[in-house]
Amino acid sequence: MTAAPFGFGGGCCRFEAAVFQQFLAALQGPCRLAAGTRLVVACSGGADSMALLQLLALAAPALDLHLVVAHLDHGLRPESGEDARFVVAQADRLGLQCFVEREDVAGAAAGGNLEAVARRVRRSFLRRVAERTDCSRIALGHHRDDQAETVLFRILRGCGTTGLAAMAPCDPPFLRPLLGFSRDQLRAFLRDRQLAWREDRSNRDLARTRNRLRHQVLPLLSEIQSDAPGKLAELAARAGRDEDYWRQMVDDWTGFHVHSEADGAWLSLASLAQQHPALRQRIWLQLLRRYGGRDDYGEVHLIACERLLEAARPQLAVDLPGLWVARRYDRVLLRRQPPEIPGEWQIEVAAPGVYPLPGGRFLRLAYAEKGRSPGENEVEFSADQIRFPLWLRNRRPGDRFYPCGAPGQRKLKDYFIAARLSHEQRAGQALLVGDRILWVVGLRRCHGLVAEEGEKVLRCSLVRGLGGDKTA
Repeated sequence: MTAAPFGFGGGCCRFEAAVFQQFLAALQGPCRLAAGTRLVVACSGGADSMALLQLLALAAPALDLHLVVAHLDHGLRPESGEDARFVVAQADRLGLQCFVEREDVAGAAAGGNLEAVARRVRRSFLRRVAERTDCSRIALGHHRDDQAETVLFRILRGCGTTGLAAMAPCDPPFLRPLLGFSRDQLRAFLRDRQLAWREDRSNRDLARTRNRLRHQVLPLLSEIQSDAPGKLAELAARAGRDEDYWRQMVDDWTGFHVHSEADGAWLSLASLAQQHPALRQRIWLQLLRRYGGRDDYGEVHLIACERLLEAARPQLAVDLPGLWVARRYDRVLLRRQPPEIPGEWQIEVAAPGVYPLPGGRFLRLAYAEKGRSPGENEVEFSADQIRFPLWLRNRRPGDRFYPCGAPGQRKLKDYFIAARLSHEQRAGQALLVGDRILWVVGLRRCHGLVAEEGEKVLRCSLVRGLGGDKTA
């Protein structure tokens, strides 16, 4: 097709003008797009993304938008290279910079969910382009019929009411200004402006669930309700408004109760467990997305998290895609990677001195006169009753410990349980050992080996650094 002159001239039809005004209203309303925004336009070359590109180019002068075009060649079809060249040509015609990359999506999927992998790869590419070009928003070409298909797809997967909200017009950095337009509207707009687009033959492949919904299910529903896609999109919009309210509730709750750390976060198990299930599910979902870095968590993942709260065991963990979630007594932990469990380690303590411990702390042993009471993270033993070498190590099977003040020996494991140490803390806990476990370092000394008045003591101090003045 031959491209019509760009912009709206005096002969512009009312339909085109109405489409443009509706588009402007979507940008400034539901999409909350501020004037002067730098924007990446995701463009596959299909009708939807071409309509998005043309409408944004029309809106750019009025809203002072800076546009950049991005096209990802998934390498799934022989003609995909032609699609890329078409998009570059359209961007050139509009005077816009265009970024193109090719990815082996089929190889990345490796027998997994091809559509999910393609989406993840595409979004990663779009974010990279946005970062490279200093763009704060990314415009996607999803329209009303896509929204209807998404609602049906999620219902069939067993989504909750959160899933019914489907795609939001504004989901920073992503914007979807075409959600109020039907597929037919957008194609009519392109035809009226004599603008071409590329057809993806895979969109008619009925082996794909979304294509069956589009070509078989929605037409059947439209026989019952003529505007079935519109009604489903309205359902998504109503659910989206509800979710906006819930999101405010979740943001308020997590802002107060969730404690972020370098490798994840933790929160009180009791504070989460006492929330209404409707709010708790949404809290879980936000936490998974925030710390897992993905947006495809579903009902099965939420159920797994809920079981952590309901389980009788005080320590339990689940491995989710991209995230490790654990219950550790009264806390819930979220980590990108499971904590590393140290193997067996041992350090010989041949004489008084300073010895390094895993985690960057040190143990200082020195002879001293019995006098002042031991400080925090410090213990004393009768020097006459301690024989070197001693050993610093972590636990071993069969270890037993006689805690100071306890009625007798017990398994070290039982002491750890009573002290509410997590699995990870137990594995890394340092022990000072002679003919018995002398000190669970930083926690409890053993029974006996107390110096009498006037005797020398072996003072053992857990310190932060080699200076040794500050206990850990």
